[in-house]
Amino acid sequence: MSRIGRMPVAIPAGVTVEVAENNKVTVKGAKGTLERVLSAEMEIKVGDGQVVVTRPNDLKRMKSLHGLTRTLIHNMVVGVSEGYQKVLEVNGVGYKAAKAGKKLTLSLGYSHPVEMEDPEGIETTVEGNKIIVKGINKEKVGQYAAEIREKRAPEPYKGKGIKYADEVIRRKVGKTGKK
Repeated sequence: MSRIGRMPVAIPAGVTVEVAENNKVTVKGAKGTLERVLSAEMEIKVGDGQVVVTRPNDLKRMKSLHGLTRTLIHNMVVGVSEGYQKVLEVNGVGYKAAKAGKKLTLSLGYSHPVEMEDPEGIETTVEGNKIIVKGINKEKVGQYAAEIREKRAPEPYKGKGIKYADEVIRRKVGKTGKK
């Protein structure tokens, strides 16, 4: 059995989980509502404060889908109850981030400022050299944070660029002078 797929997903107070036909899962909570159509082969049961995912047989594809389906439901439940956030740091001389309305403006050493529009359901805030990306959909939060980081990924010599707050940049030794 899939060790992850076997574990039930606990439903916290204030969260409702509904499963419609074709495994369309709707999760409602304090922060909002998430919907997702999951694999029709998996059997999803909601009862006594938890969601249990079972698979029909032990084919390789079913084993893969088992853990995935359970994790996707868990991420939806956590998203509507607590939400997700990613913290990015802007490092470098003259590198800065600013927020105006739904627009994130990044000055990253290019000849022009980079402007990014917050996607639907995602909120960004800027505190000093930190950019905080918040939302209820884990996938969208991670994707948007990756797109921001991509605008100027950290380089290994001086560590300049945009990095995740918990990311460690492997530094390289620069050139040495002639003797």
